[in-house]
This record gives sequence, C-alpha cells and structure tokens, in this order.
Amino acid sequence: MKTSPFKVNYRQNSRMGFEMKKKRRYKGVEKFVTKIKEIQEKTKVALEKAQKKIKKYTDRKRAEVNEYKVEDLVIFSIKNLKYQIIRKRTNKLIEKFVGSYKIKKIVLTNAVELKLPNMIKIHPVVNVSRIHKYVGQVEGQRREQLASVIIEREEK
Repeated sequence: MKTSPFKVNYRQNSRMGFEMKKKRRYKGVEKFVTKIKEIQEKTKVALEKAQKKIKKYTDRKRAEVNEYKVEDLVIFSIKNLKYQIIRKRTNKLIEKFVGSYKIKKIVLTNAVELKLPNMIKIHPVVNVSRIHKYVGQVEGQRREQLASVIIEREEK
C-alpha cells in the first residue's frame, strides 16, 4: 500500500495551503469513496494483525498475578539486595528468599507493603514479583538441626 497515513485517516490528501478548494461535484465520487473504504479496510486488517503479533510476543513474559490479602505470610526475594545480606558469605550459599513477613497493606494490584524488621533497610512497599506465598512445614515433619562438621587436619 502506497498511501499516506493522513489519507487513510481523513480520506483525502493533506492540503499544503495553496490549493483551491473546489465546491462542485465530481463525476468519480462513488469510485473514489469505494477506493478509500477498501484502503481503510486493508489498513484495519493490517493493524489488527500487527496488534495480535505484538500481544503474542509481549504476553510470553507475563504471568498470572497471585492475589494477596492483608496479614498473608510471604517470603521475600533478595535477588537485588545481596550486598546487605551477604556479610562475608559466599554468593552461592546464601538464601534466595528470606523470612516470612506479613503483608501490612495492599497498595496496588502489583505492589504490597510488608512488615519488615528494622535490620532490613529498604522501603517496605515492594512489587509482587519479589514475593511468594509462604508455605510452612508439613504437619508431622521435623526440623532437625544438623551437627557441625569437624574436619581433621593432618600435620606434616
């Protein structure tokens, strides 16, 4: 299609300011109107196709948002907070999620305010992509503390 967007939207070419506006009837008006309507229909189909394609690729990264309520227990991702929590531990041995914190308030559908302890120095309003519902221990499951591992060194 070799048509300007102005012609598609307004069914006429744009005026530059120096053309005379004729007020008489043209013989080819019916032909012109059908041609413009065809162009508009083709453009509409092309735009809908482009919208579907864009939506398909955009929705690949989107997921269903979990519904949270006030007083729900959640765990908090430390993905971008490692510098506060590591404290001389190796990166691969730290937890991916911390705590079980209560939701203090629902700010938006994708943001909640958490009741965080004072030692975590971040803003309490976080995006829901950084939290997950806390699932406690299964009933009857025991949580055992493992004994420390002692490594004996050989002296030479």
